Amino acid sequence: MKVTFRRVWLDKVFPLRISRGLSARSENLYVMIEEDGFTGLGELAGTNAPDGENCDTGLADIERLLASGIAGLSVHEVYRRGCELGIRPRAQAAFDMALWDLLAKRAGLPLYRLLGLPLPTVPTSVTIGIETPEVVRERVPIILRKSGAKHLKIKLGSPDGTEADRAMFEMVREVAKPFGVSLRVDANGGWNLVGARAMCRFLAERGVDYVEQPLPEGAEADLPALFADRPLPIYVDESCRVAADVPALADRVDGVNLKLMKCGGITEALRLVATARAHGLGTMIGCMGESHVAISAGAALGALFDHIDLDSQLNLANDPTLGAELRAGVVIPPELPGHGARFAHAVA
Repeated sequence: MKVTFRRVWLDKVFPLRISRGLSARSENLYVMIEEDGFTGLGELAGTNAPDGENCDTGLADIERLLASGIAGLSVHEVYRRGCELGIRPRAQAAFDMALWDLLAKRAGLPLYRLLGLPLPTVPTSVTIGIETPEVVRERVPIILRKSGAKHLKIKLGSPDGTEADRAMFEMVREVAKPFGVSLRVDANGGWNLVGARAMCRFLAERGVDYVEQPLPEGAEADLPALFADRPLPIYVDESCRVAADVPALADRVDGVNLKLMKCGGITEALRLVATARAHGLGTMIGCMGESHVAISAGAALGALFDHIDLDSQLNLANDPTLGAELRAGVVIPPELPGHGARFAHAVA
């Protein structure tokens, strides 16, 4: 096994502002695992991680994993070794993704077929970050015309309060109406319980599909009060990282949002989805600034989810990779062995 790396700074077309701050660019780490003439490709989306994980920590973690002696281990065994060593989730995700890509390439199958899945059919949301009404008026039509999306996810939880959220939302609703898209909201933990109750009523009255992470991570004890008389479905994101987090949330949310960078890759994603389904919860897959590599890996799992938010690649000005395509609003993985993503140009 030969493992090599490539670090690339990726710039966003539109900087993305959420309740916790602004992201305009990130340094992503690509992991290439070569074995027996095949190369598996994985990705760590770094720089802006709330826990400080980045390309430097990712390299150190993966080198520590390799030094532990993983030759001959299965993908699941490598993932378990990573957990035992305390490998952080984004590094774990990049290596795990590359191993699954390698395994599917060896089998000569697209990853979705190797996993026994059909192609996804659920259209993705595209995202508009927290902005002033004036910026929203200009930007939303550009995003919707360019993507042809069926669903628009609106980031709320503005530091300026719920009145700013209402003003932004109303402008989004006005300018998005001609496009016939459905609206979803993600507060990224930007509300308290009182604000969340008021905003959920406001959004439900305006036909929003669901609200995601209305309360901050760490405020899960307040979720039952919000859930009891909720006027629209509640999904959590930051509050749910791995499968073991699901049981404690099952009586206070309608569904969970999985992200490969957050849970640690495809291996844990499969466990998380199965656990959520066993508890009767809805499922969603999102993204965290990834290029086509991690997006293609996520798309290979797309048939497992009720809602899909795989759109970060659409907002990159300099994506060095190719992969999943947007067809009639659905992110479709390539019909190639592995997850199907690759570099647009040969890596020196």
